[in-house]
Amino acid sequence: MNRRESLRALGAFLAGSPLLSDLLPGQQDVVRDHSRVPGLKELLTAFDFETVAYAKQPREAYDYRAYGAEGEFTLRRNREAFDWVELIPKRVSSGAMDTSTEVLGTKMAFPLLVSPTAGHGEIHPEGELATHKGASAASGTPMILSNNTSFPFDKVAAAAPGPMWVQLYPKQQLDANRTYLEAAQMNGARAVVVTVDQQVSYYERALHDRNLNPGRGGGFRSAAGRVSTNSNPYRVGDNRLWYEWKFFDEIRPFVKVPLIAKGIVTPEDAKLCLEHGVDCVYVSNHGGRSLDYGPATLEVLPEIVDAVGGKAPVIFDSGIRRGTDILKALALGANAVCLGRVPLWGLGSFGAAGVQRVLEILQAELVQAMRYTGRTNLASIDRRMLLTNFP
Repeated sequence: MNRRESLRALGAFLAGSPLLSDLLPGQQDVVRDHSRVPGLKELLTAFDFETVAYAKQPREAYDYRAYGAEGEFTLRRNREAFDWVELIPKRVSSGAMDTSTEVLGTKMAFPLLVSPTAGHGEIHPEGELATHKGASAASGTPMILSNNTSFPFDKVAAAAPGPMWVQLYPKQQLDANRTYLEAAQMNGARAVVVTVDQQVSYYERALHDRNLNPGRGGGFRSAAGRVSTNSNPYRVGDNRLWYEWKFFDEIRPFVKVPLIAKGIVTPEDAKLCLEHGVDCVYVSNHGGRSLDYGPATLEVLPEIVDAVGGKAPVIFDSGIRRGTDILKALALGANAVCLGRVPLWGLGSFGAAGVQRVLEILQAELVQAMRYTGRTNLASIDRRMLLTNFP
């Protein structure tokens, strides 16, 4: 090596030294982000998990679960509604905390369930198996398995001991519903959740560009990349726009467990649930992924609870991110709440351990909020602890 090569090598060594970063800020790479991914124990709120999940997932997988319908008004309103409800603190409270409850025969350490969400295998190799493992490890949190699952019900149920319910998108062929539901019940499904709020929606924002490009034979590609052709001119799937209340009457003979209607946002529909023998009313707007410019679920929850009048339990989802959100929903009359996107943030971050951790954070936040408001059990939670200012 000659003198020039030696000096070049020395210069390269010095240029790469971190000791020069303070003296030569121009040597730092200001374009790329060199921050490290935090460890599991460093994540302190549910929102921390979203950042990590975003960094780890393919953009398409994240977008499909993060976005809402059309202009996302309802997606935003679901979150804003929690700002319209204030908690009244009570400085002195005593007694042991008890957050346990029972809904439709399913005992729970906390009034929390994992909502049915599709295709967990897109964001973690173990998919719903990992979600169920994490939920079970978090004080046995029940999981509602989606109809659009990456793994069959029996395999998910065998992955962990926690209780499971099953979700159904109604099918026009009655036997198809029967086969699916009977298999799930045989493998331990403790309740059946029928989703009724996806009548029309097809253009989710994450799929918009894809839907504008016709596939083979003039069809349109679905989320799974399949080409679908429809008999109507509006590109709405033929499996929608046909739901009727008599569907619950038709499936009741082969549903031997409690039957739940998911997607209720009006008192009128809540009353119809009771008329058709539905055992539980599930207040939901599909996390803002169904009808845009619809109301937030939190702002319609009180009138639905009043309409049900204690004749059936009411469960709730859409927009929950914190323990205080859970407490507000319970105070407005929900018997339990369901979590959709939040467990997926945990799954996409650290698999089963992430699901467990994010649920435990929300459980701890709920206990803290109950303690601050002087409530030591679920029976003591009511609307008197709230100041509401819905528009």
